[in-house]
Amino acid sequence: MSIHRLFRPLGLVAVLGLAATGGLVLAQADNPAQGLASADYSGSYEVSGVTVDVTGKTADQARYAGWRIAQRKGWQMLSRRLGGGGALVSDGTLDSMVSGIVVENEQIGPNRYVARLGVLFSRARAGSILGVSAEATRSPPMLTIPIEISGGVATAFEQKTAWQEAWLRYRTGNSLIDYIRPTGTGNDAVLLNLGQTERRGRGWWRVVLDQYGATDVVIPTVSIRREWPGGPIIGTFQARHGPDNRLITQFTLRVDNGEALPVLLDAGVKRIDDAYQAALRNGALMGDSGLAYVAPVATPTPDATPTDLALPGVDGGVAGAGTTGGSVVTVQADTPNATSVTATEAALQGVPGVRSAITTSLALGGVSVLRVQFDADPAVLRAALEARGWTVYGSGTTLRIRRSAAPTPGAQAVPADNATG
Repeated sequence: MSIHRLFRPLGLVAVLGLAATGGLVLAQADNPAQGLASADYSGSYEVSGVTVDVTGKTADQARYAGWRIAQRKGWQMLSRRLGGGGALVSDGTLDSMVSGIVVENEQIGPNRYVARLGVLFSRARAGSILGVSAEATRSPPMLTIPIEISGGVATAFEQKTAWQEAWLRYRTGNSLIDYIRPTGTGNDAVLLNLGQTERRGRGWWRVVLDQYGATDVVIPTVSIRREWPGGPIIGTFQARHGPDNRLITQFTLRVDNGEALPVLLDAGVKRIDDAYQAALRNGALMGDSGLAYVAPVATPTPDATPTDLALPGVDGGVAGAGTTGGSVVTVQADTPNATSVTATEAALQGVPGVRSAITTSLALGGVSVLRVQFDADPAVLRAALEARGWTVYGSGTTLRIRRSAAPTPGAQAVPADNATG
């Protein structure tokens, strides 16, 4: 039989006074000198409160016999809880299913063993024998931010607290809540604190929850009040949920001994977990729709047709010729020599609205072709050229221009052939 965890027993039984119920809980405190324990994610079935009273030739034999009896009693209790009828199985089968014995309280004599124990059963193996699925329906992943208020100071993960340790050692195998319990390292102290629990912005909450793989948040809170040093301790517990910090339940517990603080907090964790499970069954632990992933809204774009942008020297084009808000006009002009080519380009570029005029087909002594980018209708370009003394033929985006011949001063008109003398 493997021993998964063995808590150090106290010399005296700590008595927890439940202010809300008036009941008694027998347990023991963990060693406060130990470091921060890792969260218990074993997922085992837990049966607690198994009492044994056996004798043996030696103390070790009595203790071993007591654990054997605890396994059998625990199996019967678990079987009845899960609807199996409580039938016994062999000790060898129990040894393969038991993953740990938890000592809640024990008294060891020379040949007698009296104890109150807890038994942990493997969920997969016990479930297969009892016909219960090992995967139970659980809540969505819940980020757990335990807040401890002591001496007027609220602390989450800024430093190690007894309330944080109580949540880390709590076994969640029997719980319907899928707790995500940070250990207080890394960015936990910055992201998870009292200020974060009072935020209402869903956008920032989504960022924080995504860091821990959670979809919702629970905020268990305890306010600790000490009557005097080493004296009674009163804890006011609150189970809160969601980005709005909504209160699920509230209760008060009390212990008479200042050293029994872990007992007080362990009982508070159990009560808060029960409250969260009841809220889940009743539908009161529903997730906030504002924490759900919101896909970005697709903005429709106009169905535009791309236009080629011709570059100089490539297919006789010009950069920027295909931009909207203007026109491209092909102009034919007489170019008897190289000077006339330059002069024609300069004349066209001097027309208001012309952004560029480039020769795309050069023919010295003949007719060259120019590509003109104009900011308005080609008819406006035609009128502007005629106003500057050009003779313009054609229409649309293809024009033929010539310089108008200037009349010679004093020259006489040639009479017509049919003129009479």
